[in-house]
Amino acid sequence: MRVWALAWPIILSNVTTPMLGMVDTAVVGRLPGPEYIGAVAAGAVAFTSIFWLFGFLRMGTSGFAAQAAGAGDTDEVLAVLSRAVLLALVLGLIMILLRQPLWSLAAATLDASDRVTALAGEYFLIRSWTAPATLTNYAILGWLIGMQRTRMALLLQVWLNGVNIVLDLVFVSVLEMGVPGVAWATLIGEYSAALIGLVLAWRLVRPTRENWVRARIADWVRLRAFFSANLDIMIRTACLIASFFVFTRMGAQFGDLTLAANAVLLQMVHLVAHGLDGFAFAAEALVGTALGARRLEDLRRAVVASTIWAFIVAAGFALTYAMAGDLLIALMTTQPEVQAEAGTYLFWAVIYPLLTVWCFQLDGIFIGATQTKEMRNAMVFAMAGYMLSVWLLADAFGNHGLWLSINILSILRVAGLAAYYRRIERRAITPAA
Repeated sequence: MRVWALAWPIILSNVTTPMLGMVDTAVVGRLPGPEYIGAVAAGAVAFTSIFWLFGFLRMGTSGFAAQAAGAGDTDEVLAVLSRAVLLALVLGLIMILLRQPLWSLAAATLDASDRVTALAGEYFLIRSWTAPATLTNYAILGWLIGMQRTRMALLLQVWLNGVNIVLDLVFVSVLEMGVPGVAWATLIGEYSAALIGLVLAWRLVRPTRENWVRARIADWVRLRAFFSANLDIMIRTACLIASFFVFTRMGAQFGDLTLAANAVLLQMVHLVAHGLDGFAFAAEALVGTALGARRLEDLRRAVVASTIWAFIVAAGFALTYAMAGDLLIALMTTQPEVQAEAGTYLFWAVIYPLLTVWCFQLDGIFIGATQTKEMRNAMVFAMAGYMLSVWLLADAFGNHGLWLSINILSILRVAGLAAYYRRIERRAITPAA
């Protein structure tokens, strides 16, 4: 029951994120021509690909916060949050300064049509101004998960995505702002959520002069562990980003129609990822707390219970997509040619949950344990296999080969992480240094 108590708020909050993606797709899917869907997809992929690099602000923060809470170190709990938020603000400002060269690099790599590239550029350059808020939200979300305050995380994500969805409809459907309207909706949602998140965190810890000690925040040993773990996660995430970027780029080379169809199906894939992440996040918090307290049985219970429930939900996603996938596609686009093209590749969205659920769970377990070197190594191994499969399969089987390759990526990630799992259990029975 503890798994569900932690997971259900995250599942609900996470579902709002792909729902936002579906609304983004739906509002531009009613504009004339597939290039509008492709532009939002390409701009969002370019933007989130860069921001995913800083996913360590969520993943690393949750593991360190959970272990500090499990060890009963309240001063370190506050220090973990302070380090993460300060780093988020610095990185966000740097990204604003570099927004134009970053887009130039992304546009050259995407290799989409001129019309898609122009529209995607408008989206990207507006949304770049959200960088400090987006990264701050990552840090706060990770900290709340590590502290097992998932209902607060739910409140924050529902606000963020709810504001975004409402403004999407107003800016695009009512004010007819087109693709830039989607970006402006995101910007307003991110900054409002960051402000609310900081207020929630402040009220939760109520820092005082005694426990908000700069020496603890800047402690070199803890800072080195924090940055070392974050670098490992950043490398791991860069490999994952590169893999999906290759997927999008190859889809663009197959034409705007295939790019649009893949964008629609990827929204269904993202829905799976965000749904299953609820159990992975629960595993992060419970595994981190168990390791902080050095309780092996609690660790094993967290792993088994969260994984069983995750598989049940994954099977539910697969069944839903098998029975109602065409309906979901029709809800996201009214263009018959995009609907038909997406239907051709629907099979891959159906099997995706069953192949990747193990990957999500192991990610959560290793993040909670802050076993980041193992995550990095497993991802490098998986990416190498993925690139080989794209090279062999995309030319031979077209877009089907591309979808098969992205599923192979997940299978290889599972194999790599599973090989390292025993190291986590050994930590639970080793006395703290």
